[in-house]
Amino acid sequence: MSEETPTDMKPLKPATPTEAAQPEGASAQKSATRLVAGISVLLALAVFAVFGQTVRYAFVTFDDDMYVYKNPVVVKGFTFQGLHQVFTHQVCDFYHPLTMMSLMLDDQIYGLNAGGYHLTNVLLHAATAILLFLVLRRMTGALWSSAFVAAVFAIHPLRVESVAWVTERKDVLSGVFFVLTVGAYGRYVEQSKVRGPRRGVFYGLTVMLFALGLLSKPTLVTVPFLLLLLDYWPLGRVQDAGPRSGFKILLPLVIEKLPLFALSAAACVATIFTQQRFLASVNELPLVPRIGYAAVSYFAYLGHMFYPAGLIILYPYSQKGLPWLEVVPALVLLAGVSVAVLLLCRQRPYLLVGWLWYLGMLVPMIGVVHAGSVARADRFTYLAQVGVYIMITWAVEDWAASGRHSRRILSVGAIGVIVALMICAGKQTSYWRDSELLWNHTLASDPGNYFAYNNLGVAMMRSGRLTEAIEHYQIALEINTNYAEAHYNLGWLLDQQGRPDEAIVHYQKALKSRPDYAEIHEGFGDALAKMGQVDEAIAHYQKAVQLRPDYAEAHNNLANMLVKKDQFADAIVHFQKAIDLNPNYTEAHYNLGVLFGIQGRLDEAVEHYQKAIELRPGYADAHGNLANVLAAQGKLNEAIREYQRTLELTPNSAQAHYRYGQALQSQRNFGAAKREYQKVLELAPRHVQAYLSLAWLLATCPDDSLRDGNRAVDLAQQAEQISGGESPQMLDTLGVAYAAAGRYDEAVETARRALDLPATRNNQPLAEAIQTRLKLYEAHLPYHEKP
Repeated sequence: MSEETPTDMKPLKPATPTEAAQPEGASAQKSATRLVAGISVLLALAVFAVFGQTVRYAFVTFDDDMYVYKNPVVVKGFTFQGLHQVFTHQVCDFYHPLTMMSLMLDDQIYGLNAGGYHLTNVLLHAATAILLFLVLRRMTGALWSSAFVAAVFAIHPLRVESVAWVTERKDVLSGVFFVLTVGAYGRYVEQSKVRGPRRGVFYGLTVMLFALGLLSKPTLVTVPFLLLLLDYWPLGRVQDAGPRSGFKILLPLVIEKLPLFALSAAACVATIFTQQRFLASVNELPLVPRIGYAAVSYFAYLGHMFYPAGLIILYPYSQKGLPWLEVVPALVLLAGVSVAVLLLCRQRPYLLVGWLWYLGMLVPMIGVVHAGSVARADRFTYLAQVGVYIMITWAVEDWAASGRHSRRILSVGAIGVIVALMICAGKQTSYWRDSELLWNHTLASDPGNYFAYNNLGVAMMRSGRLTEAIEHYQIALEINTNYAEAHYNLGWLLDQQGRPDEAIVHYQKALKSRPDYAEIHEGFGDALAKMGQVDEAIAHYQKAVQLRPDYAEAHNNLANMLVKKDQFADAIVHFQKAIDLNPNYTEAHYNLGVLFGIQGRLDEAVEHYQKAIELRPGYADAHGNLANVLAAQGKLNEAIREYQRTLELTPNSAQAHYRYGQALQSQRNFGAAKREYQKVLELAPRHVQAYLSLAWLLATCPDDSLRDGNRAVDLAQQAEQISGGESPQMLDTLGVAYAAAGRYDEAVETARRALDLPATRNNQPLAEAIQTRLKLYEAHLPYHEKP
């Protein structure tokens, strides 16, 4: 790891045109360029060697659904409507529009193929590693030290969570903009020192890139402070300021960064606003324990940096509190290192910069401002630990400069460290192959991790292992009785198993911990709807869409309940909102088709049934309802095709056979209609309408060979017996059957009974038809349909 310049050297001065024209200088420059390019290629290869395996991996059962495959914005692909949504609303409880844009673009390219999303993460991480190397080298002039820092950043096992988890796209995307921001700022400083003409351009570029970084992940808010550190080292702006007082040196540098501080302040306000419901009050977690957890987290991250074993996706807060035996050593270590770097900062300024880089960049995630139930997470170290890598690398380089054999030992050691880290990171990445492996590994490392039990339950539920899923949810709740997500998941599963009363108990407990959790309100509404408590269900669905206006499922379910209340206009609004949010929402299209059918808006009903079938070609109910609407429109040929498709999908559907028979009868295909009615009675022996339709056909068919009056009488009488009452249709059918069997007196008496019914008197066309048939019976003539 030999260096071209001392470790505290100021940025390399660009070669003048005269120097660049010298043959030896040009040759050296070409050699240096090839070396830099080679290192960049090796960094990319190292990243792909470790993380390339993820292109074969699936999504995991932790937020990937919310961010990608169930996200109504992402699943539409890259659209102007989606762009408007992500820039004007918080999505996934954060305001990070560029991250969501990148996921939308992935959906446009890859659909829901998880490998494509993983590939994008790997490419972005490789780009960040290479850019980090290039920027450090330009700012410090230290080629091999910069390469080593970038390599450790690229392949450390602590990077696995950020790269292998699709949801953490915000880490790798913001990482690119972070390094570009630092690089642009370095160029701005270079131009400032020589009063170059492009100084303003690079300053504007710094501001723009920083804004893009904040739009990818708002935790970059500490970058302006980091740039002040870089002014001290390696940019040397403090030393260049001469013997002025510290305040006079610092003030111009701070003023210079006011636009950056303003962007940070805006990002902080936006984050607090979007995360307000997750922020814990002082009563939930007092300030002193928060500081204790922060100290332990700083210490733990350093421990995992040197010994990356037992890494897991989530480290929850201890249910028993944090013992002071952990807090005190952490505080002592942090204080000791801080004092040491202050004492050594004049001789080794990189120590102070690297240490404050580490401490400062972790501030937004360290837990002093507490949100959620996670004490720490590996992904939080993504950019922060670069500072520690710089500290150690430059310190070791200083040590190596003092010995004859130190450089050889250092080179071998550096290669050994990189190889060891690659092996560990590759193994850690392999745990992300699928959800079950990931959560089982988490439990093997941390048996009391209730997050893991809950998410393993989700994975088992999706694979159909419902009993095991319930057991894992229950274990999670034994560890943490107030764990809202486990209560919600258990409630949802119980509801799906037809146990809504038990589900409601868990939804109620979940809402005590998370009253502003839209998914719980939606699930609660589902259970209440199954219990017949429509008004209560509506209240919870309304709360769900209030909390999450983009919650398509809640809009759809709310609309279903409004239909039950005959509030059709409001129901249409919510069905349409669900479809606007998710154009591929099959059930919403189907439900809206049903409602339009009820309202007699048949063309619109057809449109939505056809869309539902397009999205799910095997949707039997949609085929059947579409056939009914087409039949009502008189489009019998099209209706019959849909009935035939319905029966291909559900051959034992009595109702489909019955409707098919009616369509065939309307087409005068009496023989086929008869067979369908008979099939209905085989499948559903108490299907009253099938008895009546078959009786009518046998009594009135214009085809003499199909008429059978006595059989028609039997069928009509069975229908009357099954129904246990009289109706105009039933008596009218029995009357034509008696007449077909030559029993005219009974036919006359039955027709007169039908005419006496209030329902007949209130239906003038039916009354006139029965009166016409009565005259035939009185003349001892049967009633037959026209040929």
